[in-house]
Amino acid sequence: MRRSNGHTLLILYVSNTQMLTVIPRLAAIALMNAMYETHQVKDPTIIGGNMSRYRWFGLITIASCVYYFIPGFFAQFLSVTAVATWLAPQNPIVNQLFGGNTGLSLIPITFDWTQIAGYVGSPLIVPWHAIANTLIGVVLFFVFLTSFLHYTGAWYSQFLPMSDASTYDNTGGLYNVTRVLTPELTLDEGAYKAYSPLFISTTFALSYGLSFAAITALVVHTFLHYSGTVWAQYQNSTHEKPDIHMKLMQKYKEAPQWWYTALFLIVLALSLIAVLFYPTNLKWWAFLLAVTIAFAFALPIGIISAITSQEIGLNVLTEFVYGYIQPGRPLALMLFKTYGYITMSQALSFVADLKFGHYMKIPPRTMFMAQVVATTVSCFIQVAVLNFALDNIDGVCEITQPQRFTCPGGRVFFSASVIWGLIGPARVFSPGQIYSGLLVFFVIGAVTPVVIYFLAKRYPRSGAKYLMAPLIFGGAGNMPPATPLNYLSWGIVGYVFQFVIKKRHFRWWSRLNYLTSAGLDLGLAIGTIVIFIAFTLNDIDPPQWWGNTVVTSTLDYQGKAIQVVLPPGETFGPKTW
Repeated sequence: MRRSNGHTLLILYVSNTQMLTVIPRLAAIALMNAMYETHQVKDPTIIGGNMSRYRWFGLITIASCVYYFIPGFFAQFLSVTAVATWLAPQNPIVNQLFGGNTGLSLIPITFDWTQIAGYVGSPLIVPWHAIANTLIGVVLFFVFLTSFLHYTGAWYSQFLPMSDASTYDNTGGLYNVTRVLTPELTLDEGAYKAYSPLFISTTFALSYGLSFAAITALVVHTFLHYSGTVWAQYQNSTHEKPDIHMKLMQKYKEAPQWWYTALFLIVLALSLIAVLFYPTNLKWWAFLLAVTIAFAFALPIGIISAITSQEIGLNVLTEFVYGYIQPGRPLALMLFKTYGYITMSQALSFVADLKFGHYMKIPPRTMFMAQVVATTVSCFIQVAVLNFALDNIDGVCEITQPQRFTCPGGRVFFSASVIWGLIGPARVFSPGQIYSGLLVFFVIGAVTPVVIYFLAKRYPRSGAKYLMAPLIFGGAGNMPPATPLNYLSWGIVGYVFQFVIKKRHFRWWSRLNYLTSAGLDLGLAIGTIVIFIAFTLNDIDPPQWWGNTVVTSTLDYQGKAIQVVLPPGETFGPKTW
């Protein structure tokens, strides 16, 4: 947004990229325009062309809501249609290769929008080149490399699941964190040495390596492709001629710079109070370092997000940094990760919302106040909802919870606090440790963008110009808890809508694609709420028939697809750690 006083360089850069800024907002913009359009241009040559766009959105929403009752309650086999696991439910290798919950899902079949869009977002709004880069990473690393590593016994994988987000000890059981914790919630080194080293699944380990690569690739890629553009934009930011959007927005009063500064200082002070006056084990200087990391990486990650709508996470970088400087403090690590990674992510969301308001001609002061009020209220609502779920949903966060309230994100966050905070990266990833080989991904991530850059220069007409190393390494950053089923099905649907339909039926795509995406998402949300209120809260279980019971009978669903299960008392792994 070309504002005379410019809030941040990121806003100024993002607004001037050739791609539209944060692409998911396009669906919201399309919906808003459809709601308020007065002159409805119909196109009888396309499906849905004889009705208004808003009516199309309404029909898709209703259809999506009603349909979700089928895979979400009455016929759950349609959610993860892993036919091979039904034929051999107790075969660990079959479940590892074809399972959709803890396997590689080599035949990715699902008829459930939650599986397609639940982890990655709607594929109808992501550019095809971004989807393609993400799929390259998924197939290359999470299908081929994972299979190779797992079946060659790397990281003692024969004793562990192929793909999940839990931590394990040397008996193959879940890691008992309480055995190595002190009353002050720090690591008891003596208990740790007497208990077990920590093990994780193959995809979980590989995801950390890819996160290492994504960070270095992000820095190198941004320098090679955008350093000149960013500098030029910085120089022109205060005297660039306004575009049509800025001209229309000039009739509104700008949100003063001191509003943002005051908000930042207030929240910074409250955060320092929380860190220092509660038993968090986080030092003040570590807190400021986390905020600095968020500030430093907002621009390069914002650039990638603006072009691809895919955000490269800072979670592993913050975990890596704090895990080395102050190991053995899991609670402090979670706070450091929150202030370093979540701060950056929320900042980009804030920028995206400001851009949304800019395109929709919403007064800047109104946008600012709406953001602040909504964020403040949501803090209390989210805590209330969390406590309600913990108190009222039986088996919540258990991997076999019947309605699939399994808390996948929470499980990853907890595992990360154990790996990076409690045990510490020095005992997991440093040279001589079990997962030390993953450090090579730092080098791979730095070299790959250079190779792609010169390949694109040497062969300008080849597909190399579309390759983006940060997205290849980091595009599947939600895996685990996501699985290849989620990404592969997402990619297939994205190919259909963002390549085939866009290319062959552009008139339909330009008129109704984003509204279709919004309708599918809204219908799913409504259907989920209705099922929760009508069935879950009233202890009404799904119908007990083959279409529901066949799903729960597999090792894939139960999280027990392990090649070698040790007898009681036996262990695997190194003898000393």
